[in-house]
Amino acid sequence: MFDSTALARSFDGLTTPLVWARLDGRVADCNLAFARWLGVSRKRLLEQPLAALEVDGEALRHALRYFGDAADTPLRIRRLALAFLGGEPRFADAWLSRDGDHVLLEAHPVDEFPGADPTQAMPLALSAAFRGLAHELRNPMAGLKGAAQLLARRVGDADSRELVALVETEVDRLGALVDQLLSPQPPQPHRSLNIHVVLEQVLRLAEADAGWAVRMIRDYDPSLPELPGDADRLVQAIWNLVRNAIQAGAANVTLRTRAAVQVRIGDQIHAMVLRLEVVDDGRGVPEDMVEQIFLPLVSGRPDGSGLGLAMAQQVAREHRGALVYRSRSGHTVFTLQLPFPAEDEDDAAPAAVPAETAR
Repeated sequence: MFDSTALARSFDGLTTPLVWARLDGRVADCNLAFARWLGVSRKRLLEQPLAALEVDGEALRHALRYFGDAADTPLRIRRLALAFLGGEPRFADAWLSRDGDHVLLEAHPVDEFPGADPTQAMPLALSAAFRGLAHELRNPMAGLKGAAQLLARRVGDADSRELVALVETEVDRLGALVDQLLSPQPPQPHRSLNIHVVLEQVLRLAEADAGWAVRMIRDYDPSLPELPGDADRLVQAIWNLVRNAIQAGAANVTLRTRAAVQVRIGDQIHAMVLRLEVVDDGRGVPEDMVEQIFLPLVSGRPDGSGLGLAMAQQVAREHRGALVYRSRSGHTVFTLQLPFPAEDEDDAAPAAVPAETAR
């Protein structure tokens, strides 16, 4: 019978980090070298989802599924980044193999960022930090939720009830984000949605945040069909764009929706695409930030986190779309391009048809 505890103790003299997980994905045990490498006690690692230790990506989740399907050929994962609840990422070339009803991960540590692209390395560190922060957010969020529920019983007018409902909705959305950071799950299938319902949620957030200081303008095409997407992620991305406009001193912010045909996004031409524009009359993008505006931690404000645009771009990619912009003082337009589903996604557009390119 496989005894991961006895095996782990027998390997405590090794300097190579080793960890065993059951086929359900939970850590059964590890040797001392693995615990020390991650900077955590062995006891705290027990029963943690092994895939949750991966800082960014789904490589471990896919590997566990592979071995769960009775495959037994060892796998190698290059430059795997691991961390425990917001700790510093540790990088290793990892070998995974199956032993009975357990999976063994053998980590060979490597230098963290030798010659690495900083635009790739930075999100790994940020992801680990976010997970630590998310762990600390649970209690205050529970307090906010409870306070909103109590307040809902005391208010009588329709406007106050709508604001309380908005608080509850946003706390629920934050709770879902915290859960995703602490226990990453596979992306959920996109559901058919009305983009204007998403925009109305963003408008309610803008009105609660800026009040009458900013004029929010709707310029919708009501004939647009529904498209598949994640409503919460889209609200988050578009709200970041609107909030950036508000913080850039805009007096007017327009949300505009239109359809465009034969649009190129990356290397693919889409028959029809939603063009969702956030237009503002604020200060615009500083010239010294034009080339790096979508990088994490890059902000034109001293108090800015520099995460909003990077996240918005990520949401666009999750929807097979693109986020582009043009800007000058007094007129900035961020355009979120999201493809509508085609009858046959594999059909290529004729090469002779001019295409609008997302840059």
